[in-house]
Amino acid sequence: MLAVTILGNNSAIPAFDRHPTAQVITLDDHLFLIDCGEGTQTQMNKYKIRRSRINHIFISHLHGDHYFGLIGLITSMGLLGRNQDLNLYGPPPLIDIFKMQLEVADTKLPYNLIFHPLKEEGIMVKENRFQVSCFRVFHRIECWGFIFEQIRPPRKVNPDKARIAGIPAAFFDRLKWGENYETKEGNIITNVSVTDPAPKPKSYAYSADTVFNPLVAEKVAGVDMLYHESTYLKDLEERAAKRFHCTTVQAAEIAKIAGVKKLLIGHFSSKYDKLDEFEKEAREVFPNTHLALEGVSYMVP
Repeated sequence: MLAVTILGNNSAIPAFDRHPTAQVITLDDHLFLIDCGEGTQTQMNKYKIRRSRINHIFISHLHGDHYFGLIGLITSMGLLGRNQDLNLYGPPPLIDIFKMQLEVADTKLPYNLIFHPLKEEGIMVKENRFQVSCFRVFHRIECWGFIFEQIRPPRKVNPDKARIAGIPAAFFDRLKWGENYETKEGNIITNVSVTDPAPKPKSYAYSADTVFNPLVAEKVAGVDMLYHESTYLKDLEERAAKRFHCTTVQAAEIAKIAGVKKLLIGHFSSKYDKLDEFEKEAREVFPNTHLALEGVSYMVP
């Protein structure tokens, strides 16, 4: 499974009960956090996100609405007894900011914080089931997007066949990942006899704050689901360009050029109290567009 849960969908200022940017990616049994705007912890509590399962945090850039909640979240993890390593990815100056915050508070974390500075495009994390890569976008300061990809999605267990074969339900998760089952008598029940083939691996791209640039479409070409910022409606294209942001139709155009299956739009300007027009405008260019609404989990198709 690959899905994204929206914790914050607003731009610089919290408004209309919308919060600055934060998303949680669920990839099989892994959770990842992308950006950590103000209020992220509160949103995690509200939507029952288990922060103890987050071992990788990705910060796209150093504008406050994308990381001002980070120091609070990381210190809270320590107060709640975290002891496993936490991997943090972001622009190189982020670690200096973070160290200063810890030092002035005389705070020592009870776990290892491993910082990975973003310096070049490419794969950052690769395990046997997934990989995460980064790419540059075109904002006023250094800014990054991220792509999450399944490498080997789980097979689908046929529960009727498995039970007839005498395989206990507790072993089903291991069947998903290709293991055979050995009975007490030493007989081997092959995995393929009780499971169906895995579906095509899925992918999700997060394109952070950026001015309109077709090069972004090249970087995310062919992903199953794309999140792209859509700060303004189409009538404010000039303002969007001056502030290195995009409009509804520009985000939709990127999705269309990239050939993605589904588009999420977010990072809405606080000048708008209602969002219906955002979806309407974007769908004129890319019909399978959806608003990134807080508290909603979107499955990657």
